[in-house]
Parts: sequence; C-alpha cells; structure tokens
Amino acid sequence: MPPGGNATPRNRSARIQRVLIGLFVANVAVVIAKLTIGLSLDSLAVLGDSVHASIDAMNNIVALIVIRIATRAPDEDHPYGHTKFETLGALAIVVFLSISGFELVRGAVWRLFSGVEPLNATPLQLAVLLGTLIINTTVATYEARRGRELDSELLLADAAHTKADVAITGGVLLAVILSRFGLPWADPLVALVVAGAIVVIAYGIIARSVPILVDQHVMPADEIRTVVEGIHGIVRAYDIRSRGAPDKLFAELTIAVDRNATVDSAHKLADEVESRLHRDLGFHETIVHIEPC
Repeated sequence: MPPGGNATPRNRSARIQRVLIGLFVANVAVVIAKLTIGLSLDSLAVLGDSVHASIDAMNNIVALIVIRIATRAPDEDHPYGHTKFETLGALAIVVFLSISGFELVRGAVWRLFSGVEPLNATPLQLAVLLGTLIINTTVATYEARRGRELDSELLLADAAHTKADVAITGGVLLAVILSRFGLPWADPLVALVVAGAIVVIAYGIIARSVPILVDQHVMPADEIRTVVEGIHGIVRAYDIRSRGAPDKLFAELTIAVDRNATVDSAHKLADEVESRLHRDLGFHETIVHIEPC
C-alpha cells in the first residue's frame, strides 16, 4: 500500500494537523509544570528539561505551518509538489535542539566550576515531574504510531525528540533525588547528559531527512528491475532511478521491447509497468521510456 494509506494529500494534512494540535496542548502543560518546578528549585537540570520540552511546543507550531505548505498542489516552480517542505520542517527541529543543547552545556560547565547548592524538592514537586514523564511517554508513543501510519517525517522526527524527553525527564528525577541525598553535583552532570541526548536525537533526524532532500534512491534498482522484467513482453529494464518525498515515491526507467511491437502494445506495456510498480512497490508516479531492441 502506498505511504499514508488511502488518505488523499488534504486528508493526510488534516489528520497530521489534528495530531499536532493535540500534542501542542499536551506539550504546553508539560512546559508549565517543569518550568514552575525548575524555578522553585533553581535546578539547572529541571530548567534545561523545561527548555527542551518547550522546543516540542515550538516544533508543533512550526510543523503546523510547514504541513500547510507541503500540501500545496504542484505548480510551475515545484512540478513534483511541495512535500519536501515537510522534511525541511523536520530539519528545523535540529536547529532548535542545537540551541538548547549549547545553552545546557554552557550552564552546566559554569555550575560545575562555580559550585552547586543541594536541591530540596518536595514530594509534590517530584510527583509533578513523574506526571510529566507519564505524559511524555504517552505523547511519544502516540506520535510515533501516527507518524508511521501517515508516513510523516515531521511526526516521526518530533516523536524521536519526545522519546528523548522521557529519558531526559527520568534523568532529571534522578538528579533531584540524588541531590536530596547530598549529591548536588548530579544536577549539572545530568544537564550534560541531556545535552548528549540532544546530539544523538539531532543526528537521527538528520540521518532520516538528508537522504530525502538529496534524492537518495528509495529502493534498490534490482528490486524494481525484478518486478518490471517479470511483465511479459518486456525484454529488459535499465537506467532505473527512484527518489522519494515524505508521502510520495517516484521512479524513472527505460524498458526494452521487441522492435516489431506496435506503438499501441508498447504503450500498454508502459502502463502495465506503472500499474505494477504502484501496486507492488508503492510508487505514486513512474516515468517509463520505451526503447526497441
């Protein structure tokens, strides 16, 4: 089945937007809770976690804008459509992550060398942090599932980001607990771990997005060739290219047919190639060149 199921581009966009709006509301609630606790504790780890969580909310806003652009119909300047704007939106997450990561490292190093005070979190504050951990876990699981269902680079990238929040918030809870036991240095050290997690997340998003933007093949040529050469009447398939966008796959290839074949029969073979690649491999558009042999 083609990516995104049977949803049309507009339906797919509407579904993604509904997911993003729901996530935005959840992320804002998490940010408020973490920021309140971080300020009351003067905890760099908790404040850093709140900044990291606020990026999720900003990502949702950027994604809502980008997804509207990505669903525009093809035009003269963008004959293949605007879907790669969705991938560019995923890369915007890397920018936000880089900024927060830098600030966390700078603050953590300063606090390690200047000295740290123990954190005195109340049971209620710990409970609130635990609650945000549960929310993040739920959000990450839901977003990843919807991202796979809708084949959305934005949702998948943001889900990876949110999954890291789960580990990060767990680390923050650990830092607060260790500080209660007389280990205040755990707070800036956890902040450095948070920064390291941000680097890993950013790399993962880049690794997913760049191949799409540089038109790396989405399917091995041999796999396409096997399907095409299995059609009766096609002697050989070659010059095979493929590329992808978040919800579309494109292919170009040349087929060699009997030199005595009529124009009509050759075009029917080309139509069969397009139909077979769509049905078997999920390609949305295929350009077929016909050569006699």
